[in-house]
Amino acid sequence: MTPTRFRECLDVFHWSQRGFARIIGRGEGTVRQWARGAVSIPFDVAQWLESCASFMEAHRPPERHQHADKQ
Repeated sequence: MTPTRFRECLDVFHWSQRGFARIIGRGEGTVRQWARGAVSIPFDVAQWLESCASFMEAHRPPERHQHADKQ
């Protein structure tokens, strides 16, 4: 997983790097290094995140539709 895709995946869930670090039990500095490309993202983390993000990208939440006012 590239650093760019990593950041895109976090954006799918509106997760900050800090929040993601808490979710997976890793240090915030480590997650920042992944996002910058300074350190490789572990395969298990990349696989899980890609799987979750791909599902969400393919299954968007329902949108609220505006209805015309009834009189």
